[in-house]
Amino acid sequence: MTPASAAFVTRWVARAWSVLNILIIFMFAIGESLRPLGAVPTYQEWIALALWPVGVAIGLLVSWLREVLGGLIALFCLASFYFWTFLRSGHLPHGPFFFLIAAPALVFLLAAILSARSATLS
Repeated sequence: MTPASAAFVTRWVARAWSVLNILIIFMFAIGESLRPLGAVPTYQEWIALALWPVGVAIGLLVSWLREVLGGLIALFCLASFYFWTFLRSGHLPHGPFFFLIAAPALVFLLAAILSARSATLS
């Protein structure tokens, strides 16, 4: 497989995975909005929500046009979310769910590396 075709395949895997993950985030948001009105999130929870899922989703969307920028935005938001959660509670979130939703950012960065590599080989 040539570097150009590897970049193409990697890019479309990242795009498909990011769409799936954004749809999952959207379904969670709809599910939460259907609950009876209860407690309003605190400012600390709003900050966490701004980082994950909103910041991660924005990074994944930006990655469709600018792979490196979007990938870095998503990974920065994920790392900031983990840091913020640790500061608030003294422990990291459990399970792989948060990372798996942001994982296409790594694939977008890989696609950018493969594209740059195929450009230098051409």
